[in-house]
Amino acid sequence: MISEKVPVAELYKLELKTWWVFFKGESFAFKMICGYLFVEYVRPQSILPWLNFLPWAQVFVLGALFGLLVDQDKKWVRSPINKWIALFGLSILWSCYNAHYPSLSWSNLSSFYTWFIIYFLIINIVTTQQRFIFFLAIFCLASFKISFSLALTWAMRGFAFTSWGLKGPPGFFENSGELAIQMLVFWPIALSVALCLKPYVSKWKHKLLILMPVTAVMVILGASSRGGQLGLLFQVFFNYTKQLLRLRVLFGVLLFGLLAWYFLPEQQKQRFERVGEDRTSQQRLLYWENGLDMMSEFPATGVGFFNFIRYYEINYPDDMLYDNAQLAHNIFIQVGADLGYPGLIIYVLLCFALLRPRKFDSTTESFLVSYSTFRFSLIGFFVAGQFVSVVYYPFLWVIASFISVYINLFMRRS
Repeated sequence: MISEKVPVAELYKLELKTWWVFFKGESFAFKMICGYLFVEYVRPQSILPWLNFLPWAQVFVLGALFGLLVDQDKKWVRSPINKWIALFGLSILWSCYNAHYPSLSWSNLSSFYTWFIIYFLIINIVTTQQRFIFFLAIFCLASFKISFSLALTWAMRGFAFTSWGLKGPPGFFENSGELAIQMLVFWPIALSVALCLKPYVSKWKHKLLILMPVTAVMVILGASSRGGQLGLLFQVFFNYTKQLLRLRVLFGVLLFGLLAWYFLPEQQKQRFERVGEDRTSQQRLLYWENGLDMMSEFPATGVGFFNFIRYYEINYPDDMLYDNAQLAHNIFIQVGADLGYPGLIIYVLLCFALLRPRKFDSTTESFLVSYSTFRFSLIGFFVAGQFVSVVYYPFLWVIASFISVYINLFMRRS
């Protein structure tokens, strides 16, 4: 394979010719899974309507699946994460079968099985360090395209507050809350990449790399998402807890906090002061309270996969502060109310499996990102996920695939 003839250090120099030689010599399956990540995150078909003549994401996924199946050199990759994702899928099927409104459940089943397929495609195709670097590069560049344009938008309006915050491209990141979570997942990875590549690239390239985490944090602050901003606070706190006794680190964290608070719009600060009192907060509290009630009433199956909204509107009409009900606005209550305690327990165990400390080979010390970086990203997702319903968005499933690839490449086998 040509990918194995391109040393990792050569890719670190970020020379386009080297990257093109690597990509050109790669397998069809790898090209297709890279194409999928590009169209899912960049969404050129939404930016340029004339491109929207095919379901590009599905085309690339099917291409990757075909390429993997015909690859004679493939070896199915095992990961300690796989069993929990498979069990979670079975709990969803069980809930669909026992749902109050089965047609709703079965019609929404693609919300999970799509990520199930994509997860296993990624971990079985991205099987070398070079492929992993290239795949992560697409993730970072696509996320940076969003963060740079929106940070510029926020700066051009004088860092002012708007009720809609910042909106991403059509798709998973259009809403400000989901956009903020993508930035929470992205900025730790971007920071790790920028720090790792500093010795390998020119000064202007390094400055460009530093813009990735900087603009991502700016978007989190400008997105008007309280959950996203809390997620950022927890990420910084947990990442530097053990180092806060060092004066330099303590000063850096305090300076970061002061700058973040300075740039946070006054209206957004007032939103924090009204937590629990405004209508949005009160409705979420009602969703959580009644979601827990659903779990207690139907502990084995929940009300049914994606049945929460209809069940809520029929059974809790007095607890609707808006014209229509929404999802539970909490990832764990969303899973528990829909799937019952079996599904919730499996989901929690999956989360613990992703966050679990592991031992890796010494080669990881010089790799583009560390294992702890992905765990750092997930902390932001879990904190912000207490306020939005994003179980079947790409955040967890894509990072889970990154972690499984990392385990396959670097896990100490002894």
